[in-house]
Amino acid sequence: MARREETDQEAAAPPTQRPATSVPVLGVGMVGYAFMGAAHSQGWRTAGHVFDLPMKPALAAVCGRDRAAVDAAAARLGWAAAETDWRALIARDDVQLVDICTPGDSHAEIAIAALEAGKHVLCEKPLANTVAEAEAMTEAAARAAARGQVAMVGFNYRRVPAITYARQLIAEGRLGTLRHVRAAYLQDWLVDPEAPLTWRLERERAGSGALGDLGAHLVDLAQYLAGEPLVGVSAVSETFVRERPRLAGPSAGLSGAAEAGARGAVSVDDAALFTGRLASGALASFEATRMAAGRKNALRLEINGERGSLAFDLERLNELSFHDHTEPAATAGFRRVLVTEPQHPYLEAWWPPGHALGYEHTFVHQARDLVRTIAEGSDPAPSFADGLQVQRVLAAVEESAEKNSVHTPVVL
Repeated sequence: MARREETDQEAAAPPTQRPATSVPVLGVGMVGYAFMGAAHSQGWRTAGHVFDLPMKPALAAVCGRDRAAVDAAAARLGWAAAETDWRALIARDDVQLVDICTPGDSHAEIAIAALEAGKHVLCEKPLANTVAEAEAMTEAAARAAARGQVAMVGFNYRRVPAITYARQLIAEGRLGTLRHVRAAYLQDWLVDPEAPLTWRLERERAGSGALGDLGAHLVDLAQYLAGEPLVGVSAVSETFVRERPRLAGPSAGLSGAAEAGARGAVSVDDAALFTGRLASGALASFEATRMAAGRKNALRLEINGERGSLAFDLERLNELSFHDHTEPAATAGFRRVLVTEPQHPYLEAWWPPGHALGYEHTFVHQARDLVRTIAEGSDPAPSFADGLQVQRVLAAVEESAEKNSVHTPVVL
């Protein structure tokens, strides 16, 4: 998959005027086509039209179990072909990268098979349902890396420009020594006790509930922004509604139609709260729930350091709140930074300043970063090893909650 040499004339031409043959094609095959599959498809369709990429993503094939449904998804989402067996998708010659958008119970099997077949892999978060699965995936990724393959986890919120910029400010020392990280992810789609029993409420498929679905994002962002791992946690969790109507058919997004009279047990948490300590000694607090009435997708972060603070709210994702504590007290305070300038991460290719981006753009940025990583032969971020670290934190949270909140070290 090496990039062919450009002629002097091609190299001198602006990117929009270069012939299409000046960059190699990266054939993408995607397993799963529901909520995350649609979001990933948007990213793959768009990245090459916005950014000047060293490889051209091509939507080669999408895979799902139902032939009629996957054919319809391929047409709707822009995929050239459809498969009903993920093994057949991996075996396709026109697929060089396998994008996994399935429930967590199938991540390990598909990812390891794809890596062993010589493919690059993008896997949705959380990396797996158990630490053992995540360890096996990380070991397979390490072997594949020696062959020049890339394996990345889809923690898309790292690609919000304001969050990426916050990481830059922290890495530059603008907050000084960190002291506190506060993180909350609040949703309300399960407040109704008659909301149906989707796969996200079954431990054997999802691994955990709000903890893995939402808490995984919080853990990854806390460690990413702080630039250091969590080393211990103390947790509580609760399942408020322990039985729900079974689904009458396939789920749609986060919900679906309930089957009259048929009910099943909820086997995951509805909410998880935990405190933690970072390697430097900084303290952290986390709240993940799908039972916060009125909160649709409220991901909020605040980082306090000796020299200042940063705050972010996903519902205002083009903004970052920054307080410089070194300024005179008479004028110091949080100020709103509109992260839409071309100097901000990812914004050089988008719209004029002040023209906001949205949720779907995180997947465009994810595709851009992964394509560049593959072309450059650099290390992916977040890697499967990063995903494993998050999985170990989630496991420590569950262990602590089961032991009446006892402080539990995180295996590093």
